[in-house]
Amino acid sequence: MTTQTHSVVDWRTEWFELDDVAYLNIAGQSPLPRAAIRAAQAAIEWKKYPHKMPEDVYFALPGRVREKIAGLIGAAPEEIALTTGASAGLAAVANGYDWKPEDEVLIAAGEFPAHFATWLPMQEAGRLRVRVVQPRGRFITTDDLIQAITPSTRLISTALVRFDNGVRCDAKRLAAAAHAAGAMLLLDAAQCAGALPFRVTDLGADFVASSGYKWLLGPYGTGFFWASGSRIAEMRPSPAYWMAIENASEFHKLSQGTMKLERTARRWDTPETASFFNLAPWEASLDFLARAGVQTVWEHNQRLIAQLIERLPLDRCVLASPAEEQDRGQFVCIAARKPERTPELYEKLRAEGVIVSLREGSLRVSPYLYNTERDIDRLLRVLTI
Repeated sequence: MTTQTHSVVDWRTEWFELDDVAYLNIAGQSPLPRAAIRAAQAAIEWKKYPHKMPEDVYFALPGRVREKIAGLIGAAPEEIALTTGASAGLAAVANGYDWKPEDEVLIAAGEFPAHFATWLPMQEAGRLRVRVVQPRGRFITTDDLIQAITPSTRLISTALVRFDNGVRCDAKRLAAAAHAAGAMLLLDAAQCAGALPFRVTDLGADFVASSGYKWLLGPYGTGFFWASGSRIAEMRPSPAYWMAIENASEFHKLSQGTMKLERTARRWDTPETASFFNLAPWEASLDFLARAGVQTVWEHNQRLIAQLIERLPLDRCVLASPAEEQDRGQFVCIAARKPERTPELYEKLRAEGVIVSLREGSLRVSPYLYNTERDIDRLLRVLTI
């Protein structure tokens, strides 16, 4: 009989060791892998000695990052815009259509502020209406959003995984309901892109926006915006960065040709797209993520989260995320049994070197590949004292 053995990878070696802390806060800010740090240092050298900068960095580097993101989410590179965060994608959708005052945009109660900051000013300007959908139970559900759709609904703007409690949207079902009513679906994937395996074509959404400095392991000020090809074709033209002009790579003779914007998502690239201090390390991180695998991240986190939930001291704490795995993302939220004590618990954890986020009255625990069972043990020890 043949015995199969599986090698165990110690992913912690891919990062510089953190200073005696259990860092469980990648949902807030990711530490850069060693490879990304080396790439960032190399990019700094380019500015120290500009004559050593690769000649194709302005076009080849953004192109490679675009392709790696596309491969990660099952998209075409021409459907990807490189941005500074999820908000840029939301703004692209807001500016891409001629809205009517009776058009309705649905936002879930408690959604990340970027959604409100995008759509409420447009309501104040009389360009559309915003309706905030309240949960019928403890957590907002896909059914809540579907039930809220009316003939006036033109867009649903919501998170694929909620930042405040980890609730996961059934995007495919929501997209089908939205499209049946003639509406569009815009998903904020900031809290799951790179950690929750998905293909945008399977989600059914029209748009996906994400930051890059969380689960995608990029520097702060990175992100992407995906739009389906059919939506790109129908969105109205808007001012764009000059590198979105057709044949922009031939910039030494660009002014001699016809100035015409590409009909791709590059129209929404953030200006100074080849910000190599950001993109060089992000490319290295995306290479690492492709090598490790999003599925690996998902399975690793589910094991750690299951350990936390199973051993959670219920006399002192409560689960502030859905209990069922299929209803939540790759992190979990908890709270003190007495809500007013949750901030105290947060400070206690920090004092003991356990780093989590305090979000909307709960503690968000977001592990990653550099975390082990020992980090969860350390968290639980503080919770039970």
